[in-house]
Amino acid sequence: MKRPSSDPNQRHAVSATPGLTTTEAPFVEEAKSKGELYIHQPYELYSEENHETWRRLYSRMLPRWRQFANSRFLEGIDALRLDPERVPKLEDVNRFLSPLTGFRAKAVSGYIPAFLFFDCLRNREFPTTITIRRSDKLDYLPEPDIFHDIAGHVPMHTDCAFADTLVRFGDCAHTAVEMAAEIRNEAEQLRVLTSIVKATARFFWFTVEFGLMRSGAGLKVYGSGLLSSYGEIGHSIESPDVQRYPIQLEWVINQAFEIHHYQPLLFIVDSFDHLFSLVDRLEKWMREGRLNNVAPGEPEVNETDLRSFLRAA
Repeated sequence: MKRPSSDPNQRHAVSATPGLTTTEAPFVEEAKSKGELYIHQPYELYSEENHETWRRLYSRMLPRWRQFANSRFLEGIDALRLDPERVPKLEDVNRFLSPLTGFRAKAVSGYIPAFLFFDCLRNREFPTTITIRRSDKLDYLPEPDIFHDIAGHVPMHTDCAFADTLVRFGDCAHTAVEMAAEIRNEAEQLRVLTSIVKATARFFWFTVEFGLMRSGAGLKVYGSGLLSSYGEIGHSIESPDVQRYPIQLEWVINQAFEIHHYQPLLFIVDSFDHLFSLVDRLEKWMREGRLNNVAPGEPEVNETDLRSFLRAA
């Protein structure tokens, strides 16, 4: 272990490190400027403030998880042996995760174009942000951070049925590429692909990110957007302002959503096997052309996401 420097100027330089704070991390910004999507986790760059943010987030979420999270998530938290006091090392996470389902967390510099994201899932890799939100902005998340990804998503990846469902999402992305490649008219190709990507994004949002599940103890949360939100996890189960319905594929793929407020509409699955069967049906509908004309509205499909599918096609 290194001893603290006796040089006061050097001590100040170390304490003033920007660390790996979301939107304020030079290491990540440099990687982005070079076009590097997949990076390593420079663990030594995390500041004490970064670790304190993790500790505060984890400690306040733990009782909420015990109250509202589904049992497989709680088992996943235990299986990963996350340190409640320190930002996790991805190599440690993968050491416990990979033997269970073959999944591994893969460090990224930020936003990953849609096809590449789903292709990672197909290869049992989960794109994982390495930065963490500011300590004075615990409830404000300008973009996903390592707490959302590791504490919100990855515990679910320890469950075999859920992990297999994520792989099927990756298969759907490749099916979308196949469907697009068969269309010769460029304008029609873009229109159909936009509709397919919109439908898939909506389904992913209302299940993997904001899904509810039945259990013997009542409704429980399995969606990672809920599992990483101190306020919304309880709101999703208890608030009379939330509409909760048994999931219907035709409804979900045509249902717009907005990301900047608590979700007013959520969908319920019966089990992870039920969820897997729904992704199977999503791909079937894709091949039958039933995703080619979904309702307009959010989310908007940006050019970067479309290009990622077109390159693959």
